[in-house]
Amino acid sequence: MNGPLVALADVVDDPIFSAIGFLNEIMTRYPDAISFAPGAPYLDGLDRAVLSDALDAFLKHSCEVEGLSPTAAWKRIIEYGPSKGIVNSLLARSLRDDYGIQATADDVVVTVGAQEAFLLILRCLFNPAKDQLAYVVPCFPGIRGAAAFLGINTVAIPENPAGPDLGVLREACATARAAGQRIAALYVAPDFSNPSGTIMSARARAELLELAAEEELLLLEDSTYGFSASEVGSVPPSLKARDTGGMVVQIGTLSKLCFPGARVGFVVAEQMARSATGGARRLAESLATLKNMTTVNTSPLAQAVAAGLLLRAGGSLAVRGMIQNGHYVRSRAALLDALDRHLPDAAELGISWTRPTGGFFLVVDAPIVLDHAALAACATEYGVLWTPMSDFYPDGGGSRSLRLSYSYLTQTQIDEGATRLARFLRTRLLASPTTEGTR
Repeated sequence: MNGPLVALADVVDDPIFSAIGFLNEIMTRYPDAISFAPGAPYLDGLDRAVLSDALDAFLKHSCEVEGLSPTAAWKRIIEYGPSKGIVNSLLARSLRDDYGIQATADDVVVTVGAQEAFLLILRCLFNPAKDQLAYVVPCFPGIRGAAAFLGINTVAIPENPAGPDLGVLREACATARAAGQRIAALYVAPDFSNPSGTIMSARARAELLELAAEEELLLLEDSTYGFSASEVGSVPPSLKARDTGGMVVQIGTLSKLCFPGARVGFVVAEQMARSATGGARRLAESLATLKNMTTVNTSPLAQAVAAGLLLRAGGSLAVRGMIQNGHYVRSRAALLDALDRHLPDAAELGISWTRPTGGFFLVVDAPIVLDHAALAACATEYGVLWTPMSDFYPDGGGSRSLRLSYSYLTQTQIDEGATRLARFLRTRLLASPTTEGTR
């Protein structure tokens, strides 16, 4: 090629940006492998007829409930739409009725997936020169990538079995103040977090809200997997539902409830915010203003189809979740059973795994390095894929752990995949009988 070599900004080389794309790339490289890698939803039965029916349901709702004419309803989904979205009322009503979140349509901004929500929130609330983002580790790479994209410094807060380590968080806030800075927000996923699958206890939620009020610390609550509990009612109320002081901004997505290709997420942000010019307005309005410079609006057609699926479930996020969740409950049980059967000597080998009661993931620990090189070997030699847990930690953590996603596989695939994974782990361990150091 002719011309000068283009100079790239330093941020492009940050490895966090390749963490999510890596999963798609490696699945392409090993198309015949059984993949426990991506946290994709189960889409069986979601054919063209179902999506067409969903679109019709939304158009009918637009006319009969919202009072639009058929022509206006159709034009709304094929033209540019408002930056805040067109399904806000439906989402707000479901959040109130299903989850006790006192939201109105004005409090909701519909985004292009949760990832755009992260970018808008961080850009709207953070001054990179003085504000830091805290996040609970292990952590979904999307929020860390959004912070890196915007040049925002981050602080890792370790996760305990019941929730984030509040002592470390309090100390981090004090350290930031002493340096003339502040931790402006904490990103947390209380319900079956990605990747660890842990659930924050009711007591830990109450204590975190108290600390947030004391430190004037916003909580960015990722509610992606709250619907996926094995038993109805086993998940404590969300941070947003318990929030009486305006300390919680909730991020949600319809990708897991409907289908990921829709790319429809949302933010609930009713807080009043002060602008640099001294004026005050709802935080949701400010997020929508910034959205005019990112994606302008979330595809109205995609919103309509996703909302139509909700309407077919009575307009309920919770009911839609229950429709989807039966598969996840069965798949989770199938994977746990398969690991028990195919690794009966796990304790002797030093292998263990979590036993989540919801979400899409479980974590396997072993006394060997389970990095990208090990993954490539496993894919090539055994035909099974997984995700290194090191992708979810800063500075090299999680090197002896892997994440398994059971969300979109059949039970036959799960059993065969567990068989192959067991062979891989046992072979690697027997090849290094002294193990590769301590965990």
